[in-house]
Amino acid sequence: MKQVKPTKKFIKNPIQGTKFTIAISSAKGGVGKSTFATNFALALKKSGCKVGLLDADIYGPSLPKLFSINEKPKSEEGKLIPINKFEIQCMSIGFLTDEQTPMIWRGPMVTSAIKTFTQKVDWKDLDFIIVDMPPGTGDTQLTFAQEIKLDGAIIVSTPQEIALQDVKRGIRMFDKLKTKIIGLVDNMSFFKGDDGKKYDIFGTGGVKKTALEFDKEFLGEIPIYPEIGKYGDQGRPIVEALPDHEATKIYTLLAAKIKKEYLS
Repeated sequence: MKQVKPTKKFIKNPIQGTKFTIAISSAKGGVGKSTFATNFALALKKSGCKVGLLDADIYGPSLPKLFSINEKPKSEEGKLIPINKFEIQCMSIGFLTDEQTPMIWRGPMVTSAIKTFTQKVDWKDLDFIIVDMPPGTGDTQLTFAQEIKLDGAIIVSTPQEIALQDVKRGIRMFDKLKTKIIGLVDNMSFFKGDDGKKYDIFGTGGVKKTALEFDKEFLGEIPIYPEIGKYGDQGRPIVEALPDHEATKIYTLLAAKIKKEYLS
């Protein structure tokens, strides 16, 4: 009689130094995930939370540029010390390498780097660590979801169908690995022209429809604002640079919702 191999069980270790770890994910690149992660982290900080930001995109780290960080982290007693910027504790592979150097790493090296950033960084007394995940459903995502205690994931997408096909794969991955999906965000949902008209550049309604299809919460839309890209490129994200901007208000409302859900 053929024996059935037992299902491998993974021990999920919490990141020390934080109450909650939330992944920001997109199964497709180029949808504004890193911009969302940085502004969401800043909005949580401005709501009174103590926040860390972990750039886990090993092959394409964005945090050094988005936060204009050009220094290397120090090390004490075998642990890396996060770099503090905008009152947020920050860590990224981009702090340790030259920005012109390609990360030609195979899976085991990526897994090792992730374990270093989650277990050998001296995160201090945080309410949240926001993890900017790489796009896709590869080694980094699997390492996090299988071995790191994630308290939730927010999936960011644009509304076009080609992006949503990958989002559905991401939802299935998190569901299979029993990671709570907090909800879906429709990023770059539309553009309002100088004529006051709304232009659905990438289509409309696809993210909300996908959320309903998989019985997940739809967290709302973030329109295209040129200022978001402008200030992000300057290393001062819009939530920090323009506190009264409409985009900042959207991030602020979302941060308040997550704070209430987790810390109340």
